[in-house]
Amino acid sequence: MKSFTYERAATPAAAATAAARTPATRFIAGGTNLLDLMKLQIETPTHLIDVNRIGLDKIEPSKDGGLRIGALVRNTDLASDPRVRRDYGVLSRALLSGASGQLRNKATTAGNLLQRTRCPYFYDTTKPCNKRRPGTGCAAIGGFNRNLAVMGVSDHCIATHPSDMAIAMRVLDATIETIRPDGATRAIPIADFHRLPGDTPHIDTNLGAGELITAVTLPKPIGGTQIYQKVRDRASYAFALISVAAVIERGGRGRLAFGGLAHKPWRVEAAEARISAGPKATADAVLAGARTTPQNAFKLPLVERTLAAVFTQAQTRSDT
Repeated sequence: MKSFTYERAATPAAAATAAARTPATRFIAGGTNLLDLMKLQIETPTHLIDVNRIGLDKIEPSKDGGLRIGALVRNTDLASDPRVRRDYGVLSRALLSGASGQLRNKATTAGNLLQRTRCPYFYDTTKPCNKRRPGTGCAAIGGFNRNLAVMGVSDHCIATHPSDMAIAMRVLDATIETIRPDGATRAIPIADFHRLPGDTPHIDTNLGAGELITAVTLPKPIGGTQIYQKVRDRASYAFALISVAAVIERGGRGRLAFGGLAHKPWRVEAAEARISAGPKATADAVLAGARTTPQNAFKLPLVERTLAAVFTQAQTRSDT
């Protein structure tokens, strides 16, 4: 790990202002991803700003009947909150399917949204990676890419987004609140928050320099049968090959978001109109334009089978 300087911020505005003063600054809270990246010298910040004491650790009702989740709310606390379990069950289930209990106790809402890909070539500093070092190439293309992306990929990167929580927040139409170094605030729909790789795969989100996440808001509860189905190579502590966050209503209406498919949470809203036609029709619409490799082509039929399991669960629950 390279040397760095450190400070503690007292307020969100102070944290954002401090970030603008020093180049190569990173915010740190739980540190469950950042510290690993620093040890491998994938991330080499010269300055860390500790944001644990800026008071963003509450879950509160929002004015429109939803919830406002502070950026520093720990994943364990969010998953176990009675309001989340009752009204946003897909989010609670997604959180509990990720990482381990120890990591969920430390990981924060903002940090979960900002975690970086687990593509093996991103972590192997002996291999070229456009996400780690722009312009060096993508070793995953033509390499071991069984668990990598099939949607929204580019000739520069086929990495996937690792978060389970973000997939559930995408299906719930969450909004990310931020503050900039000049004190301006903004609200970013989660659909616009994460980026596809294009020719700049090293840029994961649409945050500006020094911009700090302060909260995530969920709209008022939408009801329906909420399911998070995750397919992975082992039963725990593994990232998704495919995951589906679903909110299914009676009459074949619903919402679907997918993990394990793309560089960002993947949702094709036009495909949701096909739910009543069954898993194959829905999967075909979701996967239109897919670009596969011989190793990861299995993901396409896996999406259909996972959707079939989700639709069966939804039907079973609605009948009881």
